[in-house]
Amino acid sequence: MTETSFAEILAVAKPASLTTGGIFVGRLASGVAIEIPYLIAKGAKPGKCLWLNGQVHGDEINGIVAALDFARGLDLSALSGSVVVSSTANPLAFDGRRKKAPQDDIDLDQSFPGAAAGLSSERMAKIFFEASAAADALVNLHTMGTAFDADPYAVYKVHPNGRVTEAELLRLVAPFTPAVACRMSIAGGTGELPGNLAGALDYQCLDRGQISFMIELGGGGRLVREHVAQGIAGFDGLAHGLGLLPETAVGPRSLRQVTKRRHVTCSEGGIFRVHAVPTQIVPAGQALGEVMDLHGVIRERVTLPFDALIIGIRRDPVVHFGDRVAFVAEAWADVRT
Repeated sequence: MTETSFAEILAVAKPASLTTGGIFVGRLASGVAIEIPYLIAKGAKPGKCLWLNGQVHGDEINGIVAALDFARGLDLSALSGSVVVSSTANPLAFDGRRKKAPQDDIDLDQSFPGAAAGLSSERMAKIFFEASAAADALVNLHTMGTAFDADPYAVYKVHPNGRVTEAELLRLVAPFTPAVACRMSIAGGTGELPGNLAGALDYQCLDRGQISFMIELGGGGRLVREHVAQGIAGFDGLAHGLGLLPETAVGPRSLRQVTKRRHVTCSEGGIFRVHAVPTQIVPAGQALGEVMDLHGVIRERVTLPFDALIIGIRRDPVVHFGDRVAFVAEAWADVRT
């Protein structure tokens, strides 16, 4: 896709059909064209456009498969509107089997809305962001890093323009039955990783008035059948909730809403021996795990001064000082949507 806008491609796609193609982003030195692949599942009737972005990081696999399986399994005769799947927004990182594109080592999900004259990832972000303006709602699919285990959970941000409310976002993430639904601040010093947090795809979509949030569909670098199935069920509920599929009566749902979270790091290097699992509440002072050196001596018990709900825990046991070993909630409550 070079001259025609994605909105035009979506408009002319045949009703009750599947359309596939690629959004051209540039060429490698060898001349090989790099494209963002897309699938359009267009319903028999007009309606909204739901965009499912399989990944922005190259090691996040579950979302790709879940989104494609969902779109290809739709009854298009019953669908009002369209479901668009961009299986990867970061083909350079996907081919490199790593989080970031090797050409520039930039985090794509801190690069939106992108730059037309920027580095490779910034250019991809610009082209993708312009194409995704055709959507009414966009789900930005992730996983935790490959070094971690996690149950699927949701992350959402609240934009100050107020065009998409927190209550609406919570209602729409509920069908995914996430382990937790995290309200993420884009302000610095809040326990999040450093960087341009406002450059996230979902936050920039909220800025232009689209419904958007993140689903972290398990851990990275692997394909987990149960997590894929959970994603498909969530997409189905979301499509019903947005009116793309016939409305079904759904009662209030309960969510565990996290309002404060943080990464936990170790002070010693060695082998991290895990004592906790995702969704477990670890009391203050109890070890999440221990760091053992290569003489078999326990050098560190990793503890916290507060009760912590485990969101993700490290599965790669080899750690250096300052490595992340867990991602935890400090404050949470059960809410109804």
